Amino acid sequence: MTGGVFNLIWSKGLIEPAEFFRQWDRIRPAFLAALRRHRMPEASADDLARVYLPLAAWVLTQKQDRPLLLGVNGAQGSGKSTLCDFLRLILSDGHGQRVAVLSIDDLYLTRAEREALAGEVHPLLLTRGVPGTHDVTLGLATLDRLRAATDKDLIPLPSFDKASDDRRPAADWPIFRGQPDIILFEGWCVGTTPQSDAALREPVNALERDEDADGRWRRYVNHRLETDYRRLFAELDRLIFLRIPGMDRVLEWRTLQEQKLAATAGAGQHVMDAAAIRRFVMHYERLTRHNLIDLPARADLTLDLNDSHGFGSMSFQSKGDPPGAETS
Repeated sequence: MTGGVFNLIWSKGLIEPAEFFRQWDRIRPAFLAALRRHRMPEASADDLARVYLPLAAWVLTQKQDRPLLLGVNGAQGSGKSTLCDFLRLILSDGHGQRVAVLSIDDLYLTRAEREALAGEVHPLLLTRGVPGTHDVTLGLATLDRLRAATDKDLIPLPSFDKASDDRRPAADWPIFRGQPDIILFEGWCVGTTPQSDAALREPVNALERDEDADGRWRRYVNHRLETDYRRLFAELDRLIFLRIPGMDRVLEWRTLQEQKLAATAGAGQHVMDAAAIRRFVMHYERLTRHNLIDLPARADLTLDLNDSHGFGSMSFQSKGDPPGAETS
């Protein structure tokens, strides 16, 4: 189901056929290596290239005088990290761009900080994920340093270890050298807006009904979206939204994500079983459903995913449009 996406971007003049095939010949070996790293079939390479190369061409049309900060939002397991990895490869190897990637998952508070938050505010805040469990100050400071960097500056990028459920020591953080041309900032709640008070009243699942009966946890999360997360997301120049077919796919795709983590986890590292994954996903359900309603009208580019986890249609908003673009 990638043809519709490819034909839309091709028809809007973002990449000409001859240029597409020239680029594809040059980056194909690195692209295949990336597929192997992500444990994806090499047979999917041509179809994925028909999405990712034109998508990278669209990103280049959004460039400005300062580093472009491009947000990528999508539900758990939707493929945000994979998309960013392939975009980085194409933009750097194919177009000579300096690309930094930052995940909001790497901004999680430490385990000790979340334990303190759980004791002071609500026990559900021990579980990483929702707004209120990230170090927004660290995120803003990292973005500021990347944007202000000189060619010789070395910028540490925060890193969180999900298997141990704690932030890695600063000495182990990856280093980005110099000022990037493009910053890819991905995460399931990147660009998410707060809900209305009325929307918070009724629980959306058993977790909220049984463990947040008075709504204290969800009101706290919403307040954080209204305040410091609003400041963080205001930094975005453009936003891509990966729209899933529905909430039923989140559990399935998040389970696949955990299986990949299990394959690489070391001894003593925690990996969730099926029951734990079901409970974990319920922490995200409210805002995932909210994003499915809210973000298509606000994101600059929306990529629809089908039930097979492939790409379906695509739509643009005005400020990110190629000339004459509507929806696929």
